[in-house]
Amino acid sequence: MILIFSAPSGAGKSTLVNYLLSVRDDLEFSISATTRQPRGSEQDGKEYYFLSADTFRQLINEGKLVEYEQVYAGCYYGTLRSEIDRITRANHHVVFDVDVKGGLNLKRIFGDEALALFIAPPSVDVLHQRLIGRATDSAEKIKERVDKAHIEMQDAPHFDHIIVNDDLEEAKRETIELVNNFLGSPKA
Repeated sequence: MILIFSAPSGAGKSTLVNYLLSVRDDLEFSISATTRQPRGSEQDGKEYYFLSADTFRQLINEGKLVEYEQVYAGCYYGTLRSEIDRITRANHHVVFDVDVKGGLNLKRIFGDEALALFIAPPSVDVLHQRLIGRATDSAEKIKERVDKAHIEMQDAPHFDHIIVNDDLEEAKRETIELVNNFLGSPKA
């Protein structure tokens, strides 16, 4: 089965994904490929596979991506077929932490085998403050992310569930409840 987490940048989807991975050992994170530069302490092969634009385009041409998007000008993100194969061979459920367009593409591809969760900030203003507090992007990049968030929030109703990440503990509780209902409780 497939779990898809999507949200505007800074809404807290990675925090919720990491929580979920820490409480269920039958899940495994699908590492996305991207052409953007690493932020902070991100490492190749851990948070993302950091690729050149030429390599990414070659993977597209070879059909080695399940889905991909040019999220920002010149910046691609995508899902490698090899990642899904690796995880399913280990008899784990696949967990995606992807942008909103990627999430909708994955839901369209996997249909009822996927649970698509949209993580929403309490407001775009709160999101803006979170991005500033993260201190990983320039003011220009933050503005670009906030502008994009306005558009992404319009796609929230197309997901199976919306989790408003206003109170982190409540968002964690809601996330685990939805996942357990979809996959069944983890085996002891």
